[in-house]
Amino acid sequence: MDLQARKDQIKKDVESNKVVLFMKGNKMAPQCGFSGQVVHILNQSGVDYATQDVLLDEVLREAIKDYSDWPTLPQLYVDGEFVGGCDIIMELHESRELSAILGVTATN
Repeated sequence: MDLQARKDQIKKDVESNKVVLFMKGNKMAPQCGFSGQVVHILNQSGVDYATQDVLLDEVLREAIKDYSDWPTLPQLYVDGEFVGGCDIIMELHESRELSAILGVTATN
């Protein structure tokens, strides 16, 4: 699949899932520490979310960076909007703003 076709697929994934995380690995087996941190936060929140493993497809890995204009992974999307990477997600979680974005009740 070429870059544009992959970006079209990303758009569909982002629009068809309330919460989707583009990451290295998947929610059952994160393959980097940053992805693992975001998975842990999402699991704590109790929100249902989808993941896309960028390690399985090099074109996807480049396409998601181009799609978001964000150079690093993981990348979290909620309600079709890019929320951020690991550092931003951690800050939002610590300030309890992430719960509001996800539409869940804040937990410890």
